[in-house]
Amino acid sequence: MTIFNGKSLTGKFLVSMPKLDDESLHQSVVYLCSHGKDGAMGFIINKKLKDFSFSDLAVPLPVNQFSNLENMYLYQGGPLEKIRGFVLHSAEYNRPGTYQIDNQIAVSSSLDVLKDIAYGAGPKENLVALGYLAWDPMQLESEIVNNDWLIVDSSHEIMFHTQDELKWQKALDSSGIDLNQFVMQTGHA
Repeated sequence: MTIFNGKSLTGKFLVSMPKLDDESLHQSVVYLCSHGKDGAMGFIINKKLKDFSFSDLAVPLPVNQFSNLENMYLYQGGPLEKIRGFVLHSAEYNRPGTYQIDNQIAVSSSLDVLKDIAYGAGPKENLVALGYLAWDPMQLESEIVNNDWLIVDSSHEIMFHTQDELKWQKALDSSGIDLNQFVMQTGHA
């Protein structure tokens, strides 16, 4: 398994640093679902889609008559496979096709999880993302060394119970690092 500083980053947050050049990742918080010798995969958890809602997604499903779908949001999970849906959710929900990340968080990508959410039988906490981020082997490690990302412990509270516009700052604050004191360039001694 590829590890960073002796540890896998699976289950951690990546907080985008101000110098990250990709505008779509500006002030992003990414939850890493996997990190190993084959690379890494994660989802942006703080960027709601503005032009597409959960109700729009549910139209072709036999669940679109439920009014509780109006308060469900879709997130821009990342630039890859933008039409593929994933549900990050609390780990008490476990069905075929559910991937347990740790004892608190799991991810599902079947239509069953969407139906279960609509019927009130889904995971207690969830975040529906379209698309994802992925890194080739050692690519993420290189970006971290380049100060593109800050690694912080993930937080159930930040992921599921914090307003999206506050998630980046709260994740950054959880690191204890003051960006005003942080060197934004890498150098060579």
